[in-house]
Amino acid sequence: MKHLKTILLATALCIGTISFTQAQSKVAHINTQELIAAMPEAKAAQSELETLGKTYQTDIQASITEYQNTVKQYEAEASTKTDEENQKRGLELQEKQQRIAQFRADAQKHIAEKEAELFKPIQEKAMNAINEVAKSLGYDYVLDRATLIVAEGKDISTDVKKKLGI
Repeated sequence: MKHLKTILLATALCIGTISFTQAQSKVAHINTQELIAAMPEAKAAQSELETLGKTYQTDIQASITEYQNTVKQYEAEASTKTDEENQKRGLELQEKQQRIAQFRADAQKHIAEKEAELFKPIQEKAMNAINEVAKSLGYDYVLDRATLIVAEGKDISTDVKKKLGI
């Protein structure tokens, strides 16, 4: 009877261990930022954003130069103008400052919108590739490497890059 209990206990432990190991999920990780940065589409999008940013910066700098020239001119002519004219000129300069600030804010907003527009399909393509590779390799979960403190599991970056042709 004692041997029967021992055999039953050993069998129960074996079954429990096998069930536990089968219940564990397979987990992998990948650095999505690195993956997206390596994609040719992302490089092209980044180049387009830089060009757009330089265009806006040139326009803003031209407006600032024009504003500074106007300030110098008004300061030089201030002594020959009436107080009323100088007040009008002061208001005009404030309006120019506000227009420059508004243009700068609009430019930043437009660049952010353009970035979202350009990178959304790139991110979707990367996520689809990650999902396909994870399924094909039998992973239940894929975590982003950027948020992990310790990542000793499988890094599927090379598999996903291969899938994307990078």
